[in-house]
Amino acid sequence: MDQQHDPDPGKATEHRFTRRVALVNGITILTILALAAIWFAYDALLLVFACILFAILLYELAGIVHTRLRLGRNAALAVVVLALLLVFGIGGYLMAPQIGEQADKLGAAVPEALQRFRAAMEQQPLLKRLMASVPSPEQMQKQLGQLVPNAGLFFSGLLGALGNAVIILFVGVYFAAQPHIYIDGLITLVPPRRRQRAREVMDELGRTLSRWLLGKAASMLLVTILSAAGLALLDVPLALILGLIAGLLDFIPYLGPLMAGVPAMLIAFSDSPQQALYVALLFGGIQLAEGYLLSPLIEKRTVSLPPALTIVMQLLFGALFGMAGVALATPLTAVLAVLVTMLYVQDVLKDPVRTPSQKHDD
Repeated sequence: MDQQHDPDPGKATEHRFTRRVALVNGITILTILALAAIWFAYDALLLVFACILFAILLYELAGIVHTRLRLGRNAALAVVVLALLLVFGIGGYLMAPQIGEQADKLGAAVPEALQRFRAAMEQQPLLKRLMASVPSPEQMQKQLGQLVPNAGLFFSGLLGALGNAVIILFVGVYFAAQPHIYIDGLITLVPPRRRQRAREVMDELGRTLSRWLLGKAASMLLVTILSAAGLALLDVPLALILGLIAGLLDFIPYLGPLMAGVPAMLIAFSDSPQQALYVALLFGGIQLAEGYLLSPLIEKRTVSLPPALTIVMQLLFGALFGMAGVALATPLTAVLAVLVTMLYVQDVLKDPVRTPSQKHDD
């Protein structure tokens, strides 16, 4: 009668050790490849992230139309896309000549205003040394000419920026039309026993980004209207284009409003220092109203990030990825906050801390 022998314990231990070594090596290689992809293709990845943000915004707007008008999801999405195209198409057709003319004038007016500002400040001995570090009008003109090419996410130049907009539009619509296909595809890459948790993380990411986007869109629209109207009432030249710049840069918290106020103050200073003071008070008042009235109301229904963390991440992503990194730093920070909270704090540390979205649901 044959006797069954237990497997050699030494071989079993060696087999487990080999598997662990192979697993660690595989994770290391994948991490290196992921970091290399981020480093060498960050512009394309940022463009994809911008497409995802736009898709989330479309999906949420379509959800509102779906609820209010009782339309199907695809029909609601079509209504939203057509409405946006009509608004921007008609608005662009009516305002494009004026915006284009003001944009050309702005490119020439800012260096001239800076030259007048330098001349006025150099009359003060204490400020003369400080003004030595301010760029010359020629350097400012060159930097303004390079602003649009450097602001692209993937392609360069003005045509590249338009190409980015077309890519974001079409890819965002495809993502918003059938989001579950792409989400399910990502979840299938996760081991089966972790797929439920992966779906929870994806859902939380979607809620966080959608709430932040809706709140930021409302804030940008209000800042655009208030800035343009206030500058027009103060009789500041180029009020429309300066208001649009203020609204667009409001997408970047804290740093954006500072960037938007500089050209407006310089142009106002070319008229008189008193006018520049009024413009500074206007932008300061708008930011105070947004920071202490509008933002708290929006954050009750959206998400909030610590100001210091947001600014640090803007500086970090800006140093790594340029202007596009600064623009997308806040939503990227929100994504990282959710991932760290759910995958590390909750799953690894077993701390039942709530995510920003869960806190606002209470």
